[in-house]
Amino acid sequence: MKIVIYGGSFNPPHRGHRNAAEYSARRLKPDKFLIIPDLQPPHKELGPGSPTPEQRLEMCRLAFGDIRRAEISDLEIRRGGKSYTSDTLRAVREQYPEAELWLLVGTDMLTTLDTWHEAEYILQNAKIGAFARADGQNGRLEAAAKSLKKRFGAEVRLLPLKPLPASSTQLRRSLRFRGGVGLLPGAVYRYIVKNRLYGVRVNLGWLRKQSYAMLKPRRIAHVQGCEQEAVRLARRWGADPDKAAEAAILHDCTKKELLPEQLRLCEKYGIIPDETERTNGKLLHAKTGAAVAAHEFGMCPEVVEAIRWHTTGRADMTLLEKVMYMADYIEPNRDFEGVEPLRALAYENLDRAMLLGFEMSLEDIRSRGEEPHRDTLDALQWYRDKGIV
Repeated sequence: MKIVIYGGSFNPPHRGHRNAAEYSARRLKPDKFLIIPDLQPPHKELGPGSPTPEQRLEMCRLAFGDIRRAEISDLEIRRGGKSYTSDTLRAVREQYPEAELWLLVGTDMLTTLDTWHEAEYILQNAKIGAFARADGQNGRLEAAAKSLKKRFGAEVRLLPLKPLPASSTQLRRSLRFRGGVGLLPGAVYRYIVKNRLYGVRVNLGWLRKQSYAMLKPRRIAHVQGCEQEAVRLARRWGADPDKAAEAAILHDCTKKELLPEQLRLCEKYGIIPDETERTNGKLLHAKTGAAVAAHEFGMCPEVVEAIRWHTTGRADMTLLEKVMYMADYIEPNRDFEGVEPLRALAYENLDRAMLLGFEMSLEDIRSRGEEPHRDTLDALQWYRDKGIV
């Protein structure tokens, strides 16, 4: 029985890790391929703000779970303390005393392996599969392999995979600036965004792709126009353009769902619709869309609330909520009587534009023989009470 062990911090597991694991699985053909995220690496600190061990374990499941013979193990996390490779090998050897053990390492790990805790035990009890982490490292690998064989009698096999350079340190930094999406398996990036790990700021291109996939094709142009308008309004009135873009991209993410599905989403996310909303999916999509933005995309409260109120409005709206409401109303694809004066007013006096927007909305609702939502009535009354004309 051949068991390959691939350990590390995986903080986070990126495409370089995935590439090495896939290649090694093909070349070494193990009967069992153990992916083992460590609890506390002996050679470095994970640093403040790092994901929990359980979160790194879950990211490993997402990154490697479909690789042939792969098993994602919590062995080192359960054991506690510093995650010494020698202890891990002992545990695996105890469970599989006759197995042929292989340890996967990259360039830096191979060249320092002789300094590891109980290095001699490691090299006597496991064969080493070594791969380059970047181009031009084969010479270092060959020299390290020769040295380990001479000193310890180690068996080192160099795996000639084409490296996919990726630095976890640089990747974590890039995530804070809307980068990194191309260096991560898709499911891992989504998990990071959903759980807001590493101080991530979501990549807007990725967010658009997720949102558009949730829309009817004919609605995509509206969402694109809404994003464009929201960013312009945010810059005009001093709101955060990035938050305005996020809210606009996601504001209609549940719009296509019919009433039964809207009610199912309400149940899923703990939303209690009022009597009017229970029979009106158009009203509910703002609440369910806000819930999806919060729970599935990890959006901040300001963005979530801007989505929540973009349909009915409410009394005493925040600046970002007003920007979102107005962008949805006047985006470039809108074409109805009175839209041009409303567009102009939105860049001259936002509160007066909001008042006019609510008046126009109520007139349209009543012209269809429908009753307006009480939040819209409250919003209109709030502006009138403020003396805005």
